[in-house]
Amino acid sequence: MQERSGPIFLVIAFGAMLGFIAFLLVGPRDAGGEPLAGPDATATTGAGDGQGTNPSTPGSTQAGGNTTSTTGPGGLVREPNTIPGWTVGRPWGSTVGLTMFRGNPTRTYYGTGPISDSPSLLWTYPATTMCSESVNLGESAVWCGMGWTGQPAIWERPDGVTEMIFGAYDRNIHFVDAKTGEDLRPPFVTGDIVKGSVTVDPDGFPLLYTGSRDNKLRIIALDRAEPTELWSIHAEDVDGTWNDDWDGNPLIIDDIMYEGGENGWFFAYELNRGYDASGIVTVEPRRLVAMPGYDAEFRSRAGDNLSIENSVAAYDDRVYFANSGGRIVGLDISNVREGEAPIVFDYWAGGDIDASLVIDEEGMIYASVNVKPAQVSQGYRTSENISRTREVGQLIKLDPYTDGDPRLWGVDLTSPGGEDSGTWATPALHQGYLYTNTHQGSLIVVDTATGEIVWQDGTVGWHSWSSPSIVDNTLVVATCVGEIRGYTLDNPAAPQRQWTITPGESCLEATPAIWNGTIYLGSRDGYLRAFR
Repeated sequence: MQERSGPIFLVIAFGAMLGFIAFLLVGPRDAGGEPLAGPDATATTGAGDGQGTNPSTPGSTQAGGNTTSTTGPGGLVREPNTIPGWTVGRPWGSTVGLTMFRGNPTRTYYGTGPISDSPSLLWTYPATTMCSESVNLGESAVWCGMGWTGQPAIWERPDGVTEMIFGAYDRNIHFVDAKTGEDLRPPFVTGDIVKGSVTVDPDGFPLLYTGSRDNKLRIIALDRAEPTELWSIHAEDVDGTWNDDWDGNPLIIDDIMYEGGENGWFFAYELNRGYDASGIVTVEPRRLVAMPGYDAEFRSRAGDNLSIENSVAAYDDRVYFANSGGRIVGLDISNVREGEAPIVFDYWAGGDIDASLVIDEEGMIYASVNVKPAQVSQGYRTSENISRTREVGQLIKLDPYTDGDPRLWGVDLTSPGGEDSGTWATPALHQGYLYTNTHQGSLIVVDTATGEIVWQDGTVGWHSWSSPSIVDNTLVVATCVGEIRGYTLDNPAAPQRQWTITPGESCLEATPAIWNGTIYLGSRDGYLRAFR
């Protein structure tokens, strides 16, 4: 074979050269001849410096690998394109850390302890406030710090450094040493504020996935001299509705990214992650699915506010998302690589679903709904939409596998008047109970079997949108009265407050990230703080 390799190599090289020329002239295409990433999607490359993971790093996924490595109790190994029940409450992938909003595809993992019984301030970041001006729906305002959902991602880098990454209202993605609060890399500057939560690649690739109000969803390389954009999609690449933010947290499963935008569309991209000859990370995203979360009939029934602001959740061979018209959609992803993702679950809860769906071990869905009656007179929402959510509840449990009515129970969280009500927080799931904040200012505990509110604390403050976290048998709750509270869950149905931290008077909308017992939380006062 060796003596014939010379001619074969020349033929292969000549063919590769022709193919490369064709690529430059025509551009990347999918199987149907369409551009892979839309007319405004961009891809760039840059020189590497060895930071982050590379093909020789122990535990990394090699170029061409496309399966997320997650091992369950007793050595259980999941099948590709499935999220089994045993992944609930567990970390996701081979990357060690809290890599995404609520930690895994079912949105049920919150970090690691142990948490102190009297945490105190460890450090404050940065030295000056993180603020910038932003225009939303024609109105300009100065935004500071971090708000909803705003959970930092934390990962253990191959060089032994624990890195925290988050987007903020100063338009930057920040990269901070989780132990010291010092910058590890220069910030990545976007064109507007970052409201959502970033995702660190769960499979060992040095990649970050994030959206911004500058209309772009990006993939950023972390193995260059500075964070480098490799690819982006613009919200206006499709004919969407309502707005152009990307608040949802990208979900990575087996080399596929699932994301919804405030333009009302749902996307699935095969990432084709790998490394080039010099060892730096690459992506070649291919669009698999692009679909609106609405049609003309639903729009007339629910109103014009049809954005997807929550983070896609997944269970078994399905992904789920909800929109601001109150529609909850489940898609079968068994053949998603062939561009097939049929709707297998479709439920109208009414109201507005900004919080992420939560899924338990049996595949049951918990949806949090908020109610905005004033939007009816503003023309954004229909009275039928408000009537529907008042009928089914604002915290509901759904069985997406039944042939009958999927609603198992619903909790009424509305106010008697016409003010906003319900919940923007994503519930925490623990030992058969849900824990969540309500817009009216109550922390509630709900029995997942019956839907009964078994306990509540009505002192967390109006507009409490932060999502509670549970680590080390401790319920950590950020409030809108400027406090962070820790409740012991020795009796999960009756939390007992153990400690209170008061970092300031600002409302705490962001979601705490907890890693190795340290609590990281951003505030609307312009800062992020660590407590231990």
